[in-house]
Amino acid sequence: MTLFFSIQSYGQFLWKSKNQHGVHSPFVFDLVTKCFYDKTSKPEYLQLKKYRNELLQNKSSIEVTDFGAGSRVFKSNKRPISKIAQTAGISPKRAELLFRIVNYFQPDSMLEIGTSLGLATSALSRGNPKATITTLEGCPETAKIAQKQFEKFQLKNILLQTTEFSTYLKNRQPTTNNRQLIYFDGNHSKAATLQYFELLLPTITNETVWIFDDIHWSTAMTEAWETIKKHPKVKVTIDTFQWGLVFFRSEQEKEHFVIRV
Repeated sequence: MTLFFSIQSYGQFLWKSKNQHGVHSPFVFDLVTKCFYDKTSKPEYLQLKKYRNELLQNKSSIEVTDFGAGSRVFKSNKRPISKIAQTAGISPKRAELLFRIVNYFQPDSMLEIGTSLGLATSALSRGNPKATITTLEGCPETAKIAQKQFEKFQLKNILLQTTEFSTYLKNRQPTTNNRQLIYFDGNHSKAATLQYFELLLPTITNETVWIFDDIHWSTAMTEAWETIKKHPKVKVTIDTFQWGLVFFRSEQEKEHFVIRV
């Protein structure tokens, strides 16, 4: 994201965005007030912090295989684990929000496209320890570190698959779980994002929740987000600038929200 594009995009977001007072949908109002803006402290936040600190203190380096849109921080594929956790992973605030979203919707199954070091995965796992979580990572070395972290922190509901994303998704069978959440954080390109969207459409149910990361990462990603919003099966979207949330609830009027978090 160029600095100019970033500032311009965020300025437009602030101009359009609302808080709960501008929301007239009961479904979205409840989500914003009871989940997004829930300021109460949770014991799980401390676990998320410990998971992060463990990685921030890891001084070893790994050779990263990058299948996505590349990095704007690293010039080399040999990267310190502490630096990956610091710059490439989900922020502490976003990890807590992801935990709250999972805790609020209580999905039976979750899919994460792009494990990295598992910072977001740990939030998914803590949000509903009874859910089954499949997380996909293309880089074998990164996956090894994440797997060690899952074992150390006893996150037993996670199945990590080291795989190329589109290959895995093409072979994926539509889920029978009514409540499913998918976190898209694997390849910040327009073509890949729309491909994953189309490949996973057969899995949706009325209760499905999809979260797309970095929807304003580039002009192309913003275009992908606009295409997703227009799809006839998409009923409600929420743009929080960093994330785009998508709902397929048939009883809802088609409506798009821009919410400050």
